[in-house]
Amino acid sequence: MAQQDKNGKHGKHGGLVVSTNAPKAKHVFVAGTFNDWSPASHPLERTGDGYWSLTLDLPPGRYEYKFVIDGQWCCEQGCDKHYDGCPGCVANQFGTMNRILEVKDVAEQADQLRQLA
Repeated sequence: MAQQDKNGKHGKHGGLVVSTNAPKAKHVFVAGTFNDWSPASHPLERTGDGYWSLTLDLPPGRYEYKFVIDGQWCCEQGCDKHYDGCPGCVANQFGTMNRILEVKDVAEQADQLRQLA
């Protein structure tokens, strides 16, 4: 799951929070096109309610990612099935799914909102 950071943790481009529910996990990381699929460079923090989260500061663009939960790659814990058209996911070269993260330019979004008003 990815969402705008509501805690004021906005960097130069704006922060996005990725999170997953993995109450029994010991280690959770996120790997994707933004870090050359490094399985250990972006650790998530346990929030205490079974969820793990991390705020990413990424430039505008489209990214693919997966979680690495106790060494196992997945979109969500217990869910690394074959691609079946799941919203917010795309097929990968292994026949499973990657999640999609779209980072919009904040100034561009503000201009679009002004045009709608």
